Amino acid sequence: MAGNHGVVYLGPNHVEVQAIDDPKFENPAGKKIEHAVILKVVSTNICGSDQHMVRGRTTAPAGLVLGHEITGEVIEKGKDVEYLDIGDLVTVPFNVACGRCRTCREEQTGVCLNVNPSRAGGAFGYVDMGGWVGGQAEYVMVPYADFNLIKFPDKAQALEKIRDLTMLSDILPTGFHGAVMAGVGVGSTVYVAGAGPVGLAAAASAQILGAAVVLIGDMNVERLKHAESVGFQPVDLSKSDKLEDLIEAILGVPEVDASIDAVGFEAKGHGAQHAVEAPATVLNSLMSITRAAGGIGIPGLYVTEDPGAKDKAAQQGALSMRFGLGWAKSHRFYTGQTPVLKYSRALMQAILYDRLPIAKIVNATVISLQDAPRGYHDFDAGVAKKFILDPHGLLGKTA
Repeated sequence: MAGNHGVVYLGPNHVEVQAIDDPKFENPAGKKIEHAVILKVVSTNICGSDQHMVRGRTTAPAGLVLGHEITGEVIEKGKDVEYLDIGDLVTVPFNVACGRCRTCREEQTGVCLNVNPSRAGGAFGYVDMGGWVGGQAEYVMVPYADFNLIKFPDKAQALEKIRDLTMLSDILPTGFHGAVMAGVGVGSTVYVAGAGPVGLAAAASAQILGAAVVLIGDMNVERLKHAESVGFQPVDLSKSDKLEDLIEAILGVPEVDASIDAVGFEAKGHGAQHAVEAPATVLNSLMSITRAAGGIGIPGLYVTEDPGAKDKAAQQGALSMRFGLGWAKSHRFYTGQTPVLKYSRALMQAILYDRLPIAKIVNATVISLQDAPRGYHDFDAGVAKKFILDPHGLLGKTA
């Protein structure tokens, strides 16, 4: 390695690309580990979850190296790594997971019990997720490599489809998980809240699972226009505060079989209240439009602490939900970090065999690592793009 640079969070709305430490075979506590690999990062993406931190809406400390969506090439490996070789191209689930604890054995790698001393679940470059250094960088260390990493079977083929395959680290399995947990199946009518990259991934996942129609709601005109261009039915939430009326105008009935929250805690009101922050509005609206005994998948992020919230309850993650409505309608709710590894291989195959053109669907846009601050700014402004960082100039033409 000839030095390392990464995207560093310096405070609300302030990120910079700086020189950072070279990765070492050590865990966050400084203990030497041999089950890890060091990757040359081929691609690493800006995620909406990163934006929550950058906006100052979490307790993320200044100096945090960002980035949990990583694809890379193995350049070094510890002596306990048996099944990966130098030169392998791999996708990195954003979950850091040991593969040995009770939850990992149950395929719930999003809440591994051994990689974070403060709570269940670890992730790269994320607040309260164990202190693992992020991958918006030139090089990164990945622990428990034999368990966590998925090797692409044909490196040349994978590089040709890298703009699609880079989505395997987070947003595609996250959207897919939301659709699966909402109970989407053949003939389902589906509503997705949020036309950002995760919402688009959820909508694409609903289609591949057999949905009859997929509606996607947002107030961003550019994102709605893009969603329609890739085959989804747009719902302009600025037109009414009654989502059921908007749904009925399209489907003829004011309800859907399944719904997916791809917005999370920074939601805003609908209709005339579209500029007012209302963290429970998505959850409440989904309960109103999901049929009795239907399912609601919630891959959108909700935090335990939100220092930027308008009221004290929301600052502690307490929301004014109409939970009684969901109870009365016998809804199924599924929340939490996506167990990415559970879905990685199947979704990789769907991409490699041209079943899921996810890069087109999310409008993947390649930029250099040095342009990451611009990418964060533009993404925060609501552009209909998913930014891929190219630390080593391996992905060809950039935006």
